[in-house]
Amino acid sequence: MIALPPRLDVPTPTPASLSEIYDHLEAPFERASTREEILAAVALWDAQRRKLETWRNLVSLRFRQDTRDASAREAREYADALEPSITAREVAIKRRLLVHPFRDVLEESYGAQAFRLWAADARAYAPSLDELLVRESGLEAEYTRLIGGITVEFDGKQMTLAESRGYEHALDRNVRHAAANVRWDALAQRGAELDRIFDGLVAVRDQIGRALGHPSFVPVGYDRMHRVDYGAEEVARWRDEVVRDVVPLAAQIVEQSAKARGYERAMVWDETALVAGETSPIVDGATIVRELPAVLGTLDRRLGTFAELMRDDDHLDVFAREGKGPGAFCTSFPTEGYPFVFASFNGTKDDVKVLVHEMGHAFQNYSSQRLPLADYLVPTLESAEIDSMSLEFLAWPGLERYFGPRTAAFRADHLASALLFLPWGCAIDHFQHLVYAAPGASPDERRAMWLEMQRRYLPWRDFGDLAYPAAGNAWQYQLHVYGLPFYYIDYTLAQCCALQFWAQARRAQDDAVERYVRLCALGGSRSFRELVAAAGLESPFDGKALTGVVAEAKDYLSAAGLI
Repeated sequence: MIALPPRLDVPTPTPASLSEIYDHLEAPFERASTREEILAAVALWDAQRRKLETWRNLVSLRFRQDTRDASAREAREYADALEPSITAREVAIKRRLLVHPFRDVLEESYGAQAFRLWAADARAYAPSLDELLVRESGLEAEYTRLIGGITVEFDGKQMTLAESRGYEHALDRNVRHAAANVRWDALAQRGAELDRIFDGLVAVRDQIGRALGHPSFVPVGYDRMHRVDYGAEEVARWRDEVVRDVVPLAAQIVEQSAKARGYERAMVWDETALVAGETSPIVDGATIVRELPAVLGTLDRRLGTFAELMRDDDHLDVFAREGKGPGAFCTSFPTEGYPFVFASFNGTKDDVKVLVHEMGHAFQNYSSQRLPLADYLVPTLESAEIDSMSLEFLAWPGLERYFGPRTAAFRADHLASALLFLPWGCAIDHFQHLVYAAPGASPDERRAMWLEMQRRYLPWRDFGDLAYPAAGNAWQYQLHVYGLPFYYIDYTLAQCCALQFWAQARRAQDDAVERYVRLCALGGSRSFRELVAAAGLESPFDGKALTGVVAEAKDYLSAAGLI
């Protein structure tokens, strides 16, 4: 078990203790007859929410750190079972505040965003859902255990899937192909389990949506994501813009990359190595972590100091090991006032991108710890991804410490990969809309849906002899589809904003970084569109932002020889 800082000591709540706590919290809302009393009641409630959030996040992190650990799994299952009762009491308080006589006082003190968030939470929950929510969470954990427990043999040794993916960035095309084959073969062997888990998730989520009075799960998914100032229509138009402005450019990048290498045609395993030169760091993982304060300090002293804190206080768990859960994320412990970064290095450029990305989340979280509500510690997720994805690009000036003479190649590859990601992210999102609109679809029918999405958003993609993804299963390695429905489009919206920061930083780096720092400090106190405007960016929904950054990216990639 990877140790956390010793000062983190979080008591485990029980049904009895929770009942007592919430009974104690609800009384002041009933009694409040002055401004001071209602504000004191909210402050008391908020302090308790931070304690519970710290406990939840610690339990989840422990499970992801070692999915084989029986005690960590039991703690996760206990938390899953307790979560509905917590949600019920939380939503009851939020509903009370939505109609409270002192609502105007609270809005004046905290802003309107909290009430938008609470209204979404109230719409997405009913006490009758508790059994379904426990079942949903259990299936999500089952997927995490399944993927985290996979080991494969490659390059003469046993390794996790995360480690094997590092070989998919190799300069040698045959190695890339072999590594991709090993990964997809491992998933194919578990295809029936993956289908069973997803069948269960779609069914239970459809039941949740219908129990709340909707024709499908989609409106609930949007409420869970706290989409308070846009909806499915705006997202659909955004996907159309990506098809119009980005898909042709992405296809050109892939085709030009293959042509420059002398390949007869571009294969899917070529998309992880778009430039001819080496793009892996010239330093090892330990050095990447050690040099992180210097790299981010190149941008701004505040970022460098924060990175030093994260490194020296052991808030980074970034090295791969057997049993470690999939993915990378930043979590936080609100009672302690610090975040924690989880990842699995694989010895490629992704180590730098993932670490800097998660440090963007961490810096935002750290910067907004003093905001008055737990709701504001982290923005809604599409806004949170602006903080992470933008730092990836803003960090360019400091990356020579990691890449040395390979820095120019890495930057070109990073930008090209960011553009290629946009169609993939839209394909994942559109696929989920199709899935939840037809919850009774069979696994084969869902595979057909995915193939339709590939033709629309990824028309250049050729899987060659990789039979399992070629048959319509490429989405199964995307953990968000299983555990975080409708999250994935958030990355594309944020990428549009991050590319604007990139373009602005090329002309005025210091100003772009200063606006980024100010954006992080706002946390989640405003909605997505409000935060975008506060950062001096154009909204992806306004129809102009994507066109501008694509034009600038074309100029950069043309100069780099990638198109």
